[in-house]
Amino acid sequence: MSSTGKARGWVVLGASAAVLGGLALVGLPSPAPVEPPPTPATAERAGLAARLPAPEVAVRELLMRREESVRQGDEAAFSATVDPEAPIGFRQRQLQQFRNLQTVPLSHFGYRLDGVPLAHAPVPGADEVMASRVALRYSLSGADSVPTERPLGYLFVRRGASWYLAEDTGVTPDAWRGPWDFDRVEARRTGRGLVVGHDAAEVDRVAVQLDAAVADVTEVWGSGWAQRAGVLVPSSPEELRALVGPEFAVDGIAGVAVADLVDTRTRRVEGARVVLSPRTTEQLPDVALGVVLRHEITHVAARAVTADGAPMWMLEGYPDYIGYRKSGLAPRDIAPDLARTFRQSGPPLRLPTNTEFHQAGRRLDLAYQQSWSVVHFLAQRIGEERLTDLYRRIATATEPDAAENALVEVTGMTSPQLLAAWGADLQHSLG
Repeated sequence: MSSTGKARGWVVLGASAAVLGGLALVGLPSPAPVEPPPTPATAERAGLAARLPAPEVAVRELLMRREESVRQGDEAAFSATVDPEAPIGFRQRQLQQFRNLQTVPLSHFGYRLDGVPLAHAPVPGADEVMASRVALRYSLSGADSVPTERPLGYLFVRRGASWYLAEDTGVTPDAWRGPWDFDRVEARRTGRGLVVGHDAAEVDRVAVQLDAAVADVTEVWGSGWAQRAGVLVPSSPEELRALVGPEFAVDGIAGVAVADLVDTRTRRVEGARVVLSPRTTEQLPDVALGVVLRHEITHVAARAVTADGAPMWMLEGYPDYIGYRKSGLAPRDIAPDLARTFRQSGPPLRLPTNTEFHQAGRRLDLAYQQSWSVVHFLAQRIGEERLTDLYRRIATATEPDAAENALVEVTGMTSPQLLAAWGADLQHSLG
């Protein structure tokens, strides 16, 4: 009896296991795998991470320490924000950046974490990694009326309880680089602006002409602008490209005026800069350098009232007129290609189109020379005050009819009449 009961018990138990097994196959969860107990080191890191502030909070505090160290000139505090495990080259560049910034007159300097996460590669040995866009907000003393903002891309790492900057290039393709990211900085403040570059002789050469150039622009344009200019003198094509952006063909420019923000409705401009080509300060004689400065500073003065898409013959011809106005150069020396085509083919049949200003070589030179010539003619015909009024009206005209109406209302001439009068004058002015 006992032995039989035991046998039946085993049979029943086996049948129950079979039923349970069938149920498990159609949906019952499998037993959870047994996790190995955490090692003391793993548990310690997990506990530390739980006690630390959120990464965004810690990184904002890190950025505040960086900006404060720049303002206070505290090299040790700045170095303490850099990842001690980062490659030596990066740490050396960061130290040089700090030292370069100390030679730049800054009236404002700060960072803002914009909270946009970026993809990033793993960082060996880091307990935590965060890549994000960061806005650098700064202003140059003597050049900026208000601060301007430029985008950076930073990679941050946590090692233990501390966060550090581990990389500032390659995180995002549009990260901006300033003069202090390239080489030792030379800066000269003048009465009407600031010149920033790397070669002391070149910076001094520009600074000597800056105040007179600002005054010459104001004499024609008027006093309704900041009457100051920030000029950057890069030392390489790479730096020039970084400062002006990819839209400019840096091989073909002597200088360019750029701005970080332009709002023609409110007439607000931030970060206006004149950026000179390295070849300009190295090779141009003083007279030609003065022409380039006056031309580009005119763009700075007029930028708040200049709309993209307005007729380029006026947008470039007017600055060229001011640029050459006190150069002492004869018209045939200012416009040699125009003089040659005039002798060969007669006067131009139309004003230069906007498309011609996006070409290169002699055709671009001819477009600039024609624009200078027709604006020079208008200055003689209607005077500089009315010419400036004409610029202000045409510079906001993004439709052909608006530009034509402005021309007629200010000068009393239609485009065909202007072409005829200008063409008749070329024989005399280019002779």
